[in-house]
Amino acid sequence: MNSLPELLELLNLKKDSNNDYLGVSQTVGSPNVFGGQVIAQALNAAIDTVEHRHLHSLHAYFLEAGDLTVPIKYTVDRVRDGGSFSTRRVTAIQHGKTIFIMALSFHKTESGYNHQIEMKSNIKQPEDLLSWNELLKQYGSYMPNKTREFLEVVRPIEFKPTVLLNPLEKKDLPPYNDVWFKLKGEVTNLDYATKQQILAYISDYSVLTTAINPHASKAHFGNTQMASLDHSMWFFRDFDFSDWLLFSIESPSASNARAFTKGNIFTREGTLVASVAQEGLMRPKS
Repeated sequence: MNSLPELLELLNLKKDSNNDYLGVSQTVGSPNVFGGQVIAQALNAAIDTVEHRHLHSLHAYFLEAGDLTVPIKYTVDRVRDGGSFSTRRVTAIQHGKTIFIMALSFHKTESGYNHQIEMKSNIKQPEDLLSWNELLKQYGSYMPNKTREFLEVVRPIEFKPTVLLNPLEKKDLPPYNDVWFKLKGEVTNLDYATKQQILAYISDYSVLTTAINPHASKAHFGNTQMASLDHSMWFFRDFDFSDWLLFSIESPSASNARAFTKGNIFTREGTLVASVAQEGLMRPKS
């Protein structure tokens, strides 16, 4: 999958009945279904049941690993349609088991107070950074096999991290990462709901892996088991995918084989677009 049309085709589900939808999967380099794909597909199903309101938050739990070879059935529960808000619950099923649940809230457009935190002022610009593909070409032979195999997968998104884990220099790093990302190719005529689905898909990249930074002297993708347990996202303002966006991430805590991470997504001009929080499994492989 290397283009925006292919990504949109992946996220657009086939309607099976009034509240049921079917989706297929594509690998991102891991043996199971990518969590961001399930979030975005579940969002696609929920959006189809709501009119004249935009998503403002979602809260999801990953219950079972998804099977890449089997379609996923998404069932939407139309929990409530109020005067200002609509609530939906989506259940994802494979092999007769619930693998994922998500609650979503949609809000009509209203005027009100407005403020936001500022983006960091000392961030390197994407033009001064190496992309995942460029890092792979320059340093791939030094990377752990799992890291190299993950980066070799073709994606419709270009990522440029500001923090690099040097495989030759085993050193712990602060629990922060700032990652620029951008859709590849020409981006036109995307409505806000479609952009939200794409952003939800991307939001599962880089967020949990930031928790490895404080343990980089001994932990890497080859010897550490990592999996998303839950995922929350809040949407604040519309944005344009034709320029770079910044995912500013931190990991406040890791304990008891779980890591907590959170992040804010900004436009290059500093507009706060969305916030993300995730807890994930992170433990040494036995």
